[in-house]
Amino acid sequence: MLLASACLLPVVLGTAQARSVRHQAPASAPGGNIIQAISVKGNTRIETSTVLSYMVAQPGDTFNQDDLDRSLKTLYATGLFKDVTLHRDGNTLLVDLVENPIVNRIVFEGNHALKDEDLRKEISLRPRAVFSAETTAADRQKILNQYAGKARFGATVTPQIVRLSHNRVDVVFNINEAQQTLIKKIVFVGNHAFSEARLAQVISSKESIWYRFFSSSDEYNPERIKYDAELLRRFYLHNGFVDFHMVDATGELSPDHKSFYITFTVHEGDRYRLGKMDVRSSVRHVTPEMLRPHIELFQHQIYDGTAIQNNTKNMQEWLQATGHPFAMVRSEIARNPEKRVVDLLFDVTEGPHVYVERIDINGNTITHDDVIRRNLPMAEGDPYTPFDRKYSKLGLQDLGYFSSVSVDQTQGSAPDRVNVSANVVEKPTGEFSLGGGYSTDVGILGNASIKQHNLLGTGVDAGISGTVAYYEKQADISITDPYFLNRNLVAGADFYFIQNNYQTYQSYKESQYGMSLRLGYAYNRYLSQSWNYTLVDRQVGNFYDASAVASDPSLIQWVPSIYVQQSAGWSLLSQLSTSITYDRRDQRAKPHSGYMFKVGGDFAGLGGNSKYARVKADGAYYLPLDDLTGNHDWTFQFKGGVGYMGDWSSSGNRNIIDNFYLGGENLRGFLQGGVGPRSGHLKINGVYIPAQGQEDLLGGRFMYTASAQLNFPLPMGDDLGISGRGFIDAGSLAGVRVKHLYTNRTNDGDNYTPITGDNLIPRVSGGLGVSWKSPFGLVNIDGAVPIRKEHGDRLYPLRFGFGQQF
Repeated sequence: MLLASACLLPVVLGTAQARSVRHQAPASAPGGNIIQAISVKGNTRIETSTVLSYMVAQPGDTFNQDDLDRSLKTLYATGLFKDVTLHRDGNTLLVDLVENPIVNRIVFEGNHALKDEDLRKEISLRPRAVFSAETTAADRQKILNQYAGKARFGATVTPQIVRLSHNRVDVVFNINEAQQTLIKKIVFVGNHAFSEARLAQVISSKESIWYRFFSSSDEYNPERIKYDAELLRRFYLHNGFVDFHMVDATGELSPDHKSFYITFTVHEGDRYRLGKMDVRSSVRHVTPEMLRPHIELFQHQIYDGTAIQNNTKNMQEWLQATGHPFAMVRSEIARNPEKRVVDLLFDVTEGPHVYVERIDINGNTITHDDVIRRNLPMAEGDPYTPFDRKYSKLGLQDLGYFSSVSVDQTQGSAPDRVNVSANVVEKPTGEFSLGGGYSTDVGILGNASIKQHNLLGTGVDAGISGTVAYYEKQADISITDPYFLNRNLVAGADFYFIQNNYQTYQSYKESQYGMSLRLGYAYNRYLSQSWNYTLVDRQVGNFYDASAVASDPSLIQWVPSIYVQQSAGWSLLSQLSTSITYDRRDQRAKPHSGYMFKVGGDFAGLGGNSKYARVKADGAYYLPLDDLTGNHDWTFQFKGGVGYMGDWSSSGNRNIIDNFYLGGENLRGFLQGGVGPRSGHLKINGVYIPAQGQEDLLGGRFMYTASAQLNFPLPMGDDLGISGRGFIDAGSLAGVRVKHLYTNRTNDGDNYTPITGDNLIPRVSGGLGVSWKSPFGLVNIDGAVPIRKEHGDRLYPLRFGFGQQF
């Protein structure tokens, strides 16, 4: 609280101070015109010697008008004094001072959208610093700028001072935040080829509407308007308008200061197509014939500035990766306005030969230098290209250890040498999480985990996690070294326990605990291989008994499939696996373009009692639909896979939990494992009948899958975090993998377990799905209906999943 007896006065900002800047001299100056002494009065905090050090006029100088004026300005420029007077008394120069007060404290009143600590970071005034009206005026404007960044352009800030004893003041900023100033209308002028609705999809600013409560896109921001102008320029160049330019992009505040009107004025020009395309090279051993196959464009297509830029970059990267580190590729265009055609030339030249002299690492207070250096694409002495700088930054950002990364270069000791500095800001890499959610596969679930992604700054990833669900329990301890033995090796180990209760759709439970050792390495940026050794102790049993739930247990009895009973009991799996992956996707988390192919195999039998071999191949291709839709959110994705397993020894355990299973995630619309061989029957009053819809799911030896999916945006999706997808899945599973095949009824009928569903007839389903990045977690819903199914297939038309970390 402010002192009740203090005097509260408004600060008058921006007024002239000429009143206090004055110089007086007597009419006569006896004793000559030399300054014999300087007398300073009025200073209580500031030493006299300090005051004299600021002055231009000194004892021994003449009473020069210019020196006295400069002394006045110098004293005022210190910001220490509220008033300064110079006048002459004989041969003595008198300096009368009124010191500025000291700031006791700074108070913000009326602020809610911005916290006190956020405002204090922006202003220059500090407690125990010298108060000045100029600094207060500047701080007032800084506060207004902060509110403008929050789209509160109607905010007002009134600085006031509370005078205290001992020449101290409290500075009070009275703030009226006002309501957010949102965008009411966005208008486009000069557009003919595209409608206003289409251009509104391109820009990031949006008109205010009720459902955008999760988004800030309807808040007016001048920097965002500049960004939108650039987005429009790229969009028009992407669609062939070579002569496009942005005439104006303005935001106008309404008279009531409650909303903004945005106007984009454009000049479209004509639309061009590509004409002739060729390559010119002045680099030794690089011929146009070598690069023409790398032209990814075709004649007569709509001119696409983005595609040309990407093609130029890809050519240059290919040259630099194949022995020409200093090759530079530039694209040149020649317009033909009459035919509306653009001829394209890729010009290959030799760039300057520059080498890395020194690499400096700055800002890493936790992460070791060698962890950062090994993720840079170059070392000291290597050739240096513009792409090295780009990929250096990307490589360090991908580590996830730093909140910000910058890579700078400076001139080295010679014209062909550069010094590269990687500047990083560390961020916390430890993680403790508690989670909860629901999944159609495991029911209600909860999980907890403790992880450290950069253990002691070494880059080692370690963690402990556990999950408890209605149908599943799991615990896992893992550790991964991404640069094992200081080499291009990723090594890790997992120790885990899993217990699955399949009795919602299977007649048994499964538990296992074991370990897995991993080793992987990359041949280059796209090709990698991994090895994995697994040792697992497993138990299958606790069969479901239908008589326990029958109204008359003597009349009905569930008879588990003899093939499930073959897997009952203990088994030990000792398995060696490997996989090779070639990945050209643009990003791993949410690919938009590119492709990926993976082939691998498992060999079980290095000890243990399971002896089989399994091979798998999977591929995916992502086709962006930007050219057709003009929207980056449209993508076609095609996926396919095939797998086969065989037993290499008749003495091996043939556990059904090792088989391939089809349904659920890899064939939506069908129950997990609901397609393929199945077996089981009921015994009612001693009579065996098929248990249709309740059979045990046996899995199979051979499986294939295929999927086509269209990812698309939804209305209001950007603001609500919702995206949609439509898909068609296909696949089949066959090949009974059992130790003994029982086909005949015995005396008591216990081994009579006919097998159905063992065929490779394709099953096909189609459906729609929605993903919502809600404030409560990621929600996935997929609804699918079978287009083609076989008698006895187990269906599951709706899959729902929800999870949240908190």
